[in-house]
Amino acid sequence: MAEMAPTYRRDRPRLPAAERRRQIIDITSALIADRGFWGLSMQDVADRCGLTVPGVLRHVGSKVGLLVAVLEHRDVEDARSLRAHLGVGEDEVPDEWSAGGPEGVGLRQLCSATMRRNAEQPEIVRLFTVLEAESLTPSHPAHAYFVRRQENATAAFASLAGDLSDRPHSLARHIVAMMDGLQIQWLRAPQTFDLVREWEIAAEVLFGGPEDAARGQKRSG
Repeated sequence: MAEMAPTYRRDRPRLPAAERRRQIIDITSALIADRGFWGLSMQDVADRCGLTVPGVLRHVGSKVGLLVAVLEHRDVEDARSLRAHLGVGEDEVPDEWSAGGPEGVGLRQLCSATMRRNAEQPEIVRLFTVLEAESLTPSHPAHAYFVRRQENATAAFASLAGDLSDRPHSLARHIVAMMDGLQIQWLRAPQTFDLVREWEIAAEVLFGGPEDAARGQKRSG
């Protein structure tokens, strides 16, 4: 006997517009992490929110608009959680890292905080990993976003790498590659792969020994 598809009620209580939009974004994030953007069905989003498809579209405009809303929301939330891991105030960290980190935060500290944050949110890391792979195709609606995201991350790390390497942009690219590669391995085996521990081991290779690490903790004046 065929398994029955799940059904979703459409008589749920009405939510304020901001709460409904957040619900739509959260449900969409989970669906994209599982299926990718091309596998995302607006009907599934609507069903899980207890809405019709036109009801969802009233909040996000279109499927591409929904993807943009998900990415913009994650940028804000990720910046907030990274500030918490660094122990700095909201006005001390730029929205994008192209200018580097806040005063007194070095490259190794920034990278460690980033990986600790990511280790706490596997579903979000999966979301970005899936979208980043999909968006290698220039026709993908998130292609430009991920090109810019990689450029910003590389520029941010390079701006802090001058004390550690005479090739700061190369070191920055290696950092991005190591982070991405370790996160993929972690997503495949989260029960046996300690992301933070493996990053710290990799950092010894990327940043050198204790003396180099000490320089990496303090941004030059």
